[in-house]
Amino acid sequence: MNFDLTDERQMLQDGLRRYLADAYTAEARKKIEDDEAAFSPDIWTGLAEMGVIGALFREEDGGFAGEGFDIALVFEELGRIGAVDPLIDTAVLGGGLIAVLGTDAQKDVIETVIAGGAHLAVAHGEPSSRFDMPRVETTATKGADGYTLNGRKAIVVNAPSAENLIVSARTSGDIADTDGISLFIIPADTDGMTLRSYPIVGGGHAAEVTLSDVSVPNEAMLGAEGAAYDAISAMNARATLAICAEALGLMESIKTLTNDYLKTRKQFGVPIGKFQALQHRLADVLIEIEQARSAVINLAGHVDAEPSVRDVHVSATKNLIGLAARLVVEEGIQMHGGIGMTNEYELGHLAKRLTMIDHRFGDTDYHMEQFIKLAVA
Repeated sequence: MNFDLTDERQMLQDGLRRYLADAYTAEARKKIEDDEAAFSPDIWTGLAEMGVIGALFREEDGGFAGEGFDIALVFEELGRIGAVDPLIDTAVLGGGLIAVLGTDAQKDVIETVIAGGAHLAVAHGEPSSRFDMPRVETTATKGADGYTLNGRKAIVVNAPSAENLIVSARTSGDIADTDGISLFIIPADTDGMTLRSYPIVGGGHAAEVTLSDVSVPNEAMLGAEGAAYDAISAMNARATLAICAEALGLMESIKTLTNDYLKTRKQFGVPIGKFQALQHRLADVLIEIEQARSAVINLAGHVDAEPSVRDVHVSATKNLIGLAARLVVEEGIQMHGGIGMTNEYELGHLAKRLTMIDHRFGDTDYHMEQFIKLAVA
């Protein structure tokens, strides 16, 4: 099997790697940490101008790529630099749902997203749902002129910066049914919808969203009434691929930092990398990263397969990534010693962001349980 990048993907990787290396300076990182948006609008505009956002959409949706390998390439590069730009929430999840379910009028926003002029957030998870995707308690009641939504949404990433939120609500069925879930595009300033925002460890902002008698017109519904679950599940799989690829990039950078440190830090007059015990520990890290890379490549090739095949690969990959990330973070910090815990050193940011990745789209234990269920089904 040929794992070489196509010419177009190689050009995108080279250009994106150069751009991110120039854009994510120490000064830019400090500015992002102090900014309420938790990302740099200038870097976001640069990514859009490079076509990075467009690479996450298929040609028929206004982009020029959008396959699993394109998503993996973009997010691995973002992970290498520890980027915090909310591309998963705006493009993969929000834009992806609109591309699959939207009317022609609703799809107009995709052009603006690709141009870097709009942010989106997906409000699906709830305080009691944890990682259980079908569990939706928020309700949407049909009226004469539209729907009225009531409920709460938890950890809605990028909601404070989003002009529109894509909100899931139950129009029929019981709490845990896959049928009966509908999606609505709701402007962030709609009456009755309140956001309590907060920073996330590792970068970015999220919000707790409360919907109290939020009235929306019929035109706000995304897709057919009660039939949104399959699209939510499909976009969740693509987002899981994206965050696994980001984790791979983060692991590569932590490995490089650690390897460089072992070559320069001296004890007893020699670099500590000469000590056999540390060489063995770094070898374990290298092996885990290579396994993680194989898993990401495998998921990229199956992310758009039929759900029964796709979901097995999603759970297998997210579980393996979680285990590998934990080892890479722990070994990286331990081999660095105290300097690895400081905010001023790059490793601290990379380790925090990599650690938090395990808590999005299902953690290690959750995906182990899912893999077992799917494997014996």
